[in-house]
Amino acid sequence: MRRLLTSLSCILFVVTPLFAEVASAADQNKEDDRLRNSGTVVKEILDVPDNIPQDLLDKADCVVVFPSVLKAAFIVGASYGRGAMSCRSGEDFRGPWGAPTMMALEGGSFGFQIGGEATDFVLLVMNERGARGILASKVKLGADASVAAGPVGRDASADTDATLRAEILSYSRARGLFAGISLEGSTIRPDNRDNTRVYGREIPAQRIVLSRRVAVPPAAKQLVSTLDAKTPKHRP
Repeated sequence: MRRLLTSLSCILFVVTPLFAEVASAADQNKEDDRLRNSGTVVKEILDVPDNIPQDLLDKADCVVVFPSVLKAAFIVGASYGRGAMSCRSGEDFRGPWGAPTMMALEGGSFGFQIGGEATDFVLLVMNERGARGILASKVKLGADASVAAGPVGRDASADTDATLRAEILSYSRARGLFAGISLEGSTIRPDNRDNTRVYGREIPAQRIVLSRRVAVPPAAKQLVSTLDAKTPKHRP
């Protein structure tokens, strides 16, 4: 019996690190897929000129993408999604687009909704205060923080009038039946755990986005290159 227990202990000692390595690789694949999906969503949306006005895109300091946000309810809704945020580099956000930080969207909203669906969201962060606020902590989207500047596909949400006084402009592309979509009451924040998986070490979101010293991961190449191609210059 003692020999059996000793043998089992030896096996567990050898196998456990292998399981941990496999799990870590699976997590890495999920984050890479999320970055690739974010790049695909941005390219598909920006390839249609009428989706997001070019003048607003050119004025944005940062872009946040949440591919396939899940939202399901009747009357009372809840949202959950994971995505990425890239900002223009350089002083006053005037340079090329930089390495992304992973982002999380969580929370709920009230509004008339039917059925359930997956929706792609693109958020334009219009000024430095909004960008630094998101990078520093959790930000709640509401009437004073988020506004839809116009429809993407068939859905848009509006909390205030669509002017540049808003810090965040939100767009959505629905993939199913939906009505009255809104992100009000939801929160967005940097996902530091996912950043560790993507970059292989702990790096604060602010450093990833603003330092210009973090290389763009291969899975984010399409996201960054699309932004560089579609809005290469910041226009105040």
